[in-house]
Amino acid sequence: MAAYDRIFAAVFPPPSEIDVPTPAATPVFSSSGFGESFGSQNVAQHGVEFGAAEQIKWDRAWHTATSFLALPNELIKRDRSEEALREKWTRPLTPEVQSALIYIVSEDSRGRQIRKNTDTDDLLRWYFEEQVLEHYVKHMLPVFTETLEHGKSPDALFEVGQALHVAQNVYLHPIKSHFPQLLPGGVKAKLLQFSTDLHGLFTHTLPRDRLAENLIVFFRQQCSAILNGHVENEVQDALSSVPDARRRALKHMKILQDVGLGGHKAQRILAEVMSDTLESHVKSVHADRWASPSTVVEQLRDWIENSFARFVVEILSSLEGEPVPAVNELNKVSHSDVERWQEMGIKNLGFLRTDELFDVIVDWENGSSGAIEDLKHYLTSPSSRMYLTNTFTSVLSHRLLQPGAATTEILQVYISIIRAFTALDPKGVLLDRVARPIRRYLRERDDTVTIVVGGLLADPDDESGTEDILIELALEMNKSNSLKTEDETDDGELDFDDMNWMPDPVDAGPEYKKSKNLDVIGSLISLFESKDIFVKEFQNILGERLLKKEYEFDREIRVLELLKLRFGEAGLQACEVMLRDILDSRRVDTFIHKDVQLKLDDQDTPELHTRILSHLFWPSLHSETFLVPPEIEVLQSRYSTGFENLKQSRKLTWLHALGQVTVNLDLEDRTVTEEVQTWQASVIYAFQPSSEEDPFSPVTRTVQELSDSLQMTESLLHNALTFWVGKLVLKQVCPDTYTVLETLSDEEVANPGTSSAAIAAAAETATSAAAPAVLSEYEVVQEKMEVYWQYVVGMLTNGGPMPLQQIVMMLKLTVPGGFPFGNEELRGYLEEEVRGGKLDLAGGVYKIKH
Repeated sequence: MAAYDRIFAAVFPPPSEIDVPTPAATPVFSSSGFGESFGSQNVAQHGVEFGAAEQIKWDRAWHTATSFLALPNELIKRDRSEEALREKWTRPLTPEVQSALIYIVSEDSRGRQIRKNTDTDDLLRWYFEEQVLEHYVKHMLPVFTETLEHGKSPDALFEVGQALHVAQNVYLHPIKSHFPQLLPGGVKAKLLQFSTDLHGLFTHTLPRDRLAENLIVFFRQQCSAILNGHVENEVQDALSSVPDARRRALKHMKILQDVGLGGHKAQRILAEVMSDTLESHVKSVHADRWASPSTVVEQLRDWIENSFARFVVEILSSLEGEPVPAVNELNKVSHSDVERWQEMGIKNLGFLRTDELFDVIVDWENGSSGAIEDLKHYLTSPSSRMYLTNTFTSVLSHRLLQPGAATTEILQVYISIIRAFTALDPKGVLLDRVARPIRRYLRERDDTVTIVVGGLLADPDDESGTEDILIELALEMNKSNSLKTEDETDDGELDFDDMNWMPDPVDAGPEYKKSKNLDVIGSLISLFESKDIFVKEFQNILGERLLKKEYEFDREIRVLELLKLRFGEAGLQACEVMLRDILDSRRVDTFIHKDVQLKLDDQDTPELHTRILSHLFWPSLHSETFLVPPEIEVLQSRYSTGFENLKQSRKLTWLHALGQVTVNLDLEDRTVTEEVQTWQASVIYAFQPSSEEDPFSPVTRTVQELSDSLQMTESLLHNALTFWVGKLVLKQVCPDTYTVLETLSDEEVANPGTSSAAIAAAAETATSAAAPAVLSEYEVVQEKMEVYWQYVVGMLTNGGPMPLQQIVMMLKLTVPGGFPFGNEELRGYLEEEVRGGKLDLAGGVYKIKH
C-alpha cells in the first residue's frame, strides 16, 4: 500500500503541497529504458521518492519563470515613451519569481545540476523560440517588411532600424536586468549568444534586396552630404564643415549596428559606395580642369587624407560597435591605408583624364597641359600605359580617322598629339603606339604631302590664308633651328658617349625604335616611306611659289636649307637650281634692260620683265601656246637678242601661259586696272578697234573670231571672257558674241542687277583665273599619254581590236625606251578615250570607232 501511495503521489501531489497553479505544459521526459522504473531519467538515478518531489518543484518553478517571461500578444509601438514601454512590457521581479529563476537558471541549483547534461528545459532557448520568435514573426516582421517594400529609401531603413532597436530592448530587458545576478559566471557568453541569435533573426527575415538597396541609398546620401559638400579649394576638416550630417550618419549607423544590420555585409556595401563616391568626387570636382601648373593631384590627396579617410574610420567604427575616434585621432587608419586610398583616387583621376584626352589634345593650344601632368601620376605601370593607348586609339578611330574629317584637321590634331605625348612620355613609347594608325591613315590620303609642304612654306603672318594651309607647321618652322639628318636619327645604338643614355622602356614593342627627333616637323616629314615623294611635291610647290611671288624668298631659302640637312643636298639639287634661277633672273633682267640698243625701256613701250628657268631642273609647267599682241612680240624678240648676246650658247623659249600682266583699260566713263594672266590680257587686247572699224562704236567679237586670231584653246578663251564679264568690261550680247561696256551707268539703268550678276561671275571665276603654273601629276600623265596615243591608234588600225594586255605588250616592244606606264594607268586613259567617242570597248577588247 505504501508503494502504491508513493507512485500516486509522484503523479498527483498532495493538496497541502500545491500552492501555485499547475504548469500549462508538463515537461516531456524520455521513455523509461528496459528494467527502469516508470518516471524520468532522474528517478532511476536518485530513487522514486527524490525524483517525484524534484520534478514537482521544477515544474512549479518553470511555470513561474515562463509566466514572468511571457510576451503580450500585441505589437511593440516605438512611438511610446520609455516609461510607457516599461510599464507595458516589463513585470516586477517578486521573490517567488526570483527563486524560480534561480532554481531553473543557476548552475548551483539542484534542479539544474540534475539536468546539466541535457539540452532540455533551457529557459533562454524557450524564451527565444517560444516567445521572441513567435512574437516577432507574428507582430513585428509584417510591419517591417511592409515598411521596407513600400517606404522611401533610406527613410524606411531608419524607421525599421529604430523599431528594431525598441523591439530588441524589449526582448533583452528581462535577460539583461535579472539574469546577470543569477549567472555571475557564465552570463556574458549566454547573453552574447542570445543577442547573436536575435540579430540573425532580424537579418535573415527582412527582405535582403530592399535592405541592401536602402543601405546603398543611405551611404550615398551621407557621402554626398559629408564628403562632396567639402569646400573644393580649401583643405579643412569635414567635421567642422558638416557636423550635423556627420552626427546624424553616425547615429543611424550605431542603431543599425546594435540591431545586427551592420557587420560584414554592410561593410561590403560601404566599400562599394565609398569606391563610387571616390569616383564621382573625381568626376564632379576635377573634370575639365586642365590648367597648368596642375594642383589636382595634391588637392585629391589632401581630400582623401583629411576627409575621406576620417569618414571611413568613423563609419567602420560604428559598424564594428566601437566608439567613434576623436577628431585628431586616426586609430583605425594606417599610413598604408591612406596611401592605398590615394592610389585609388589617382587611378580614378587617370581614368577621367584618359576619357578626356582627345578633348585635351584638341584644346592643346588653349592651355590644357595640366591634364598631361595629372596623367603622369597615373602612368606608373605597364597596364595603365596599355589602357591609355588602347582607349585613346579607339577614340581616334571613331572621332578623327573618318572620311568626313579634312586632312588639315587630322594633321592639326596629330601635331597636338606629338606635343602632348612628348610631354607625357619623353621616351616616345606611347607616341609610337598611338601615332601608328594616324600615320597609316595619312599615308592613304592623296593630299597629305601637299598640305605638309604647303604648311612648311606658308607665311604665318598672312591673315588671308585659307583653311587648307597648315599654319602650325609654319609657326613650328620659325621655332626650329635645325633638322637632324636621317643618319643622326638612327644611331641610337652608337651613343657610347651619351651620358644621358637610358635603356628602352620595358613596355616597348618589338618594332619600337627610339627617335631622337620628336619634333613636329621631323615627325611629319618621316610620314612618307620614301623621301622622293616629299621632295617631288616640295619641288612642285616651290616652283609654283617662285613663279607667283615677286621679291622676297627668305622663307623658301630657309626651308630648303633645313630640308637639305635631313635629306642631303643631292635629293634637293633641282630645288636649289630653281631658286638660283629666280635669283639670277633679277640680275640678268637688270643687265638686259641696261642695253640701250634694245630699247626695252622706251617710254611708249610696255614694261617687260622675265624669269629665266633651266627647264631640265624645273617640274613640268603649263606650255599652252597662243598669240600675244604684236607690241609684246617685238619686245620679246629684242629681249631674246639681248639674252643671246649675254649667254652665247643659250636661247629663250617663251612660256606665254605663265606670265602675269598689269592691264590699264581706258573706257569712256572709267579706268580699269587689273593684275591678270597673259591669256586674259591677250583676249581683252583683241577688242581694240582695227583700222577698218568705227572707233566711236563699241567693239564686238565672236568666240570663233577670237579663237582664230589668237590661236588659243577654247578653255583659256572662255576663262578670259568670263573674267572680263565679271569685271564689267565685256558684255555678252548674244551666244558666243561679246562687246565692250564703254559706259557702265547706261547699262545699269537698262538692265538692273547687271552689276551684282557681274560681281558674282567674277567671284566664280577668281579661282580658275589664277591657274597654277606647275602641272599636276595627273596632267603630266595625260600629257605623256598623248604621245603614246598615236602608237595605240596605229596598232588598232593595222592590227585590229586588241585587249588591254596585248596593247601594253605591244607598246613596250615598239616605243623607244620602253613604255613607262602600267596596266591601270593605260586603262584609265583608254576609258577616257572611250567616253570621248574615239574608241569602242566590247568584251574587254578595244577598237577604233569609225
